[in-house]
Amino acid sequence: MNNPAQASAIAQFRALHQSGCFVLPNPWDVGTAIYLQHLGFKALATTSAGFAFSRGLSDGKVPREEMLVHIRDIAAATPLPVNADFLNGFATEPEEVAHNVKLCVETGVAGLSIEDSTGDDDEPLYDERLAIERVRAARKAIDDSKIPVVLTARCEAWLVGHPDPFNVARKRLVAFAEAGADCLYAPSVREPDEIAELVKAVAPKPLNVLVSRPSEKLSLASLTDLGVRRISVGSALSAVAWGAFIRAAREIADSGTFDSLSGAAPFADLNNLFGQPR
Repeated sequence: MNNPAQASAIAQFRALHQSGCFVLPNPWDVGTAIYLQHLGFKALATTSAGFAFSRGLSDGKVPREEMLVHIRDIAAATPLPVNADFLNGFATEPEEVAHNVKLCVETGVAGLSIEDSTGDDDEPLYDERLAIERVRAARKAIDDSKIPVVLTARCEAWLVGHPDPFNVARKRLVAFAEAGADCLYAPSVREPDEIAELVKAVAPKPLNVLVSRPSEKLSLASLTDLGVRRISVGSALSAVAWGAFIRAAREIADSGTFDSLSGAAPFADLNNLFGQPR
């Protein structure tokens, strides 16, 4: 590969998956990516929903080309490894997924994820055989590129409200691992015993767990003890920012007072951070 920065990021990202557990926070623009690096995080992941909301769109409605530009911007913002939330690969058929994965790899990312959600409420998950073929196609596209980005395969069974999410996710994640995924991910699994079972099922490959809301059961320490290798927060940081914005704007609109602005980040701190050369 002829991109030394990407090669370094991929090596770092792969090393992070080898042992222990790390948090992969999700910025939604260049500024939040830079600030997360400033806090000392070792890797980042894009959030399709967080970016979509910033564009005034619902999740999944950002066009492929716009998403690729966004992913490239985040990957270039810091030297940290970046994992791209690449939704369903912006395609259904495996050949088209492969083509789009190739385009994503070329953005400079260290990893990318492909999910098995169709976006169709009537059939929210791809047929199992097709879902596996899509992962296999993504794997081949990465291998053909000679750029060894980390491939994460996601099962969206919990997110789409499947009546038996655990058994569906366990079966699919094992199949996705066999099809060539480097990391496995079932967003919204929250019960520790189920997480432990998924860790065991996909081992020795790593499992990513989503923590998108406060939980007494799920912390970095407890998830590490369960054998989880990677923790992401999805669109949660974006939603927290939206929450603060909405509360402040609503106070101004409803009462004409400005007390909620007291929680603002100091202008000078942000200005100084973003004024530093990169």
